Amino acid sequence: MRRLAVFDLDNTLLAGDSDHLWGVFLVEQGVVDAQRFERENDRFYRAYQDGSLDIHEYAAFSLQVLVEEPLERMLALRRLYVEQRIRPIIARGTPELLARHRAQGDTLLITTATGRFITEPIAELLGVDVLLATDPEIVEGRYTGRIAGTPNFQGGKVTRLQQWLSQQTQPYTQLAGYSDSHNDIPLLSLMHQATAVDPDPTLRAAAGQRGWPVISLR
Repeated sequence: MRRLAVFDLDNTLLAGDSDHLWGVFLVEQGVVDAQRFERENDRFYRAYQDGSLDIHEYAAFSLQVLVEEPLERMLALRRLYVEQRIRPIIARGTPELLARHRAQGDTLLITTATGRFITEPIAELLGVDVLLATDPEIVEGRYTGRIAGTPNFQGGKVTRLQQWLSQQTQPYTQLAGYSDSHNDIPLLSLMHQATAVDPDPTLRAAAGQRGWPVISLR
C-alpha cells in the first residue's frame, strides 16, 4: 500500500505565513517602497484570509520585485530570510509529524499557494522532496510577473495534485492531508484522512461537521 501525506505550509507546518512575512522582510531590507508595499501586502493577506483573494492580481504585485531586482540579490536575500524568519517559526510539532509519516514509509508532499521562489528552500529545510506551489512564469531566464499554469490555490490545489498523481508510475492508495485554512476544504475533501491543523473558524466548523480531527502543532 502506497501512502501520500499532503501538507499545507503556511500556518500549518509553519506558525506563520511565509508569503506575507516575505513582504514584511522586503520592507525591512529596504528593497521595496515601505508605505505602499506594506499597505498592499496587508490588503492581499486579508483577502486570502477571507477567501476573496485574486491570485493573479496578487502575483502581479508580489512577483514585481523579481522582475525588477537582480536575481543574485534576491537569492541572497532569500537565504537570509529563510534563516532569520522561517527557521524560527517552524511549528513545534512539525518535525515529529513529518518524522512519523516518514517512519510509516509515506511519501511527503507540500502543497502551497505561496510562490515557488519563496517555498522551495523552505521545503528543503523541512526535508520534503515534493513541492506543489504557485509557479512564476519565466521567459528566457527572466521572471515576467505572471503565473505559469494553474495557480496552486483553492480548487487549483486539487487540480495540481490530481495532475501530479496521474504522472506517478504507481498509484497511491491512501492520502492523508493537513491544513489550517478554509481555502483548502476542497483539497481536504479528497483525502482518505483529513486533519485540520490550528484551523481558522470556517475550517474548524467544517471539520466538526465532517468528523475530521483537529490538532495543534504549536
